[in-house]
Amino acid sequence: MDSSPIVILLNLAAAAALLIWAVRLVRTGFERAFGGQLRLWLRRSTANRLTASATGAAAAVLLQSSTAVAMLLAGFMAAGTIGGGAGLAIILGADLGSAIVVQILNSRIAVLTPLLMLAGVLMFLRSSRRTPRQIGRVLIGLALIFLSLELIRNASAPLSESDATRAVMAYLSRDLISAFLIAAVFAWLVHSSVAAVLLFATLTAQGLMPLEAAFAMVLGANLGGAFIAFFLTIGGAVSVRRVVFANLLLRGGGATLMLFVLAQIDAAGVVPGGSHAQKVLNLHLIFNLGLLLFGLACLRPSIWVARQVLAETNGTQAEAQNRSVLDPTVQNHPSRAFACAQRELVEMGNRVEIMLRDAMGLFDVFDDVVAQRLRQEMKDMTQMSLDLRVYLSGVRSSDPKVDTGTRAFDLSGIAVNLEAGADVIARKMVELARRKDVQKVSFSEDGWRELSDFHDQVLRNVQHGITVLMSEDIGLARELVEQKEKIREKEQVLERWHLKRLRQGLTDTIETSAIHLDLLRALKMLNTSFAMIAYPLLKEQGELLESRLAT
Repeated sequence: MDSSPIVILLNLAAAAALLIWAVRLVRTGFERAFGGQLRLWLRRSTANRLTASATGAAAAVLLQSSTAVAMLLAGFMAAGTIGGGAGLAIILGADLGSAIVVQILNSRIAVLTPLLMLAGVLMFLRSSRRTPRQIGRVLIGLALIFLSLELIRNASAPLSESDATRAVMAYLSRDLISAFLIAAVFAWLVHSSVAAVLLFATLTAQGLMPLEAAFAMVLGANLGGAFIAFFLTIGGAVSVRRVVFANLLLRGGGATLMLFVLAQIDAAGVVPGGSHAQKVLNLHLIFNLGLLLFGLACLRPSIWVARQVLAETNGTQAEAQNRSVLDPTVQNHPSRAFACAQRELVEMGNRVEIMLRDAMGLFDVFDDVVAQRLRQEMKDMTQMSLDLRVYLSGVRSSDPKVDTGTRAFDLSGIAVNLEAGADVIARKMVELARRKDVQKVSFSEDGWRELSDFHDQVLRNVQHGITVLMSEDIGLARELVEQKEKIREKEQVLERWHLKRLRQGLTDTIETSAIHLDLLRALKMLNTSFAMIAYPLLKEQGELLESRLAT
């Protein structure tokens, strides 16, 4: 029974699923432990294209995914803090980084699997701090990757003796286009080119997959990997979509071209490697290294092509902005009415996030059109907040035992705080940017870097607050409140650094001192507005003391 085809395929599918999940586990661990540092690292790496690509490669090695790097990058590009050329260089570097990851995961460090698993479990279970727990998650994920690869080897061994399997693989080795497309779809479905390439290399090492088919499928995985970020950002800002499209054009087009080249030559004799599996991995690495070198040389033409394909739209989103999900027909059904209110609050939070991204760009180049749009957005947010409070005041239950007042009060409070956050942006930040433009002054290099980093921290907390609003996750809510204290401490540190520069008599620092300090305080106020989202949830669960989180 154990050797039946159904059991073999089931074991193989389970092992492949474990591999996909383990790669995701490592990625999420790194994102949660070091996501903030990686974001700052990426934003500061744009001095030249070589630095940007090297940073992208390093980030992909840590995150085990070039797609994760692209998602981190998307926020900076939408805010205008990273240009198209630098963004494409980072993504191309991340593609090479994901190929390096595959080489590392296929190395002899697999013998450390028991130690990685033991250390990871101990760190995750015994530590109460966030970072050590996430490092434990990463170690567990690495151990599971090595374990899943071993399971794939064991599960696929009987298939090498199957006539049906040999026939299918022989067909794929003759029809390279089918193999290429199947691999592309598979990599896109599992959302991981790393997992896909590791699977193909392992099957090749078992003698199950012919080398020619494996080459085609590795190239197909590169095409599928490029499509992952493309579809994930399809509704994003046009600046983000242009860079992701340029990467798809280079990586997908390069993979297709390489497929036809390999079909014309003796690929097995050209690609270096001591074994078939190593040749597969080396082809993946060589392809992405060549893609990076070519892409860096053609950054401007690639971005130009992307701009021609994805032109800037002149239309606005005004017709969608003023739509409300508040349904007056369900006000006698509290659970449904509160769900409508929660969706409206998420929309308000999303709009504040966009406002924050746009407002910071005004300190670089002031734009009256953007400033006016932010002021109008503030008026719309004020109306949304009022409409929401009126709506919640009308929520009633036919059951007199059901208390709707507390929930309505909590949601109304969140609306007021989001409105206050929008007010900080539209009035305070816009006015500070206007003053800087009128006075014709510039922040010092250190001052602007500190403000940009602080803005990024607050932006991440804004996104965190929206996530808490949607998920009502207690753990995330605690982290959001903890971040409030960290932002307060960070603001104090940045003020001290600014005062040190004042003592040095730096002209730029003196001229922008008032604007610099006011902007720090405005960002801290905005962070507080979003941190307040967590308080009703924590209070309901008994997670709050009088003035601080319960230990």
